[in-house]
Amino acid sequence: MARTLITLDDQAKAWLASQAKAERVSMNEIVRRAVDRLRAEHDRTQALAQGLQRTAGIWKHGDGMEWQNRLRDEWADR
Repeated sequence: MARTLITLDDQAKAWLASQAKAERVSMNEIVRRAVDRLRAEHDRTQALAQGLQRTAGIWKHGDGMEWQNRLRDEWADR
C-alpha cells in the first residue's frame, strides 16, 4: 500500500480525528473509505455517461418526445 501525505485545514483535521475516534478506526481508514466512495461514484457517473453516449441517436422512428406524449396520454385515459 502506498503512503500519501495530505494537507488539511484545522477543521477538517479535527473532524477526521473525531470521526475516526467515534468509529474506532484510524484516520487513514476514514480517508481510504472516502476515496473508495468517491471512486465508486465516479465509476457510476462514467458508466452512465458512456451508456448515454453509446445509445445517443438510437431512436429512428420520428420525434421521440411526440411518441412519449402519446403514450402518456394513453395512460392518463385509464
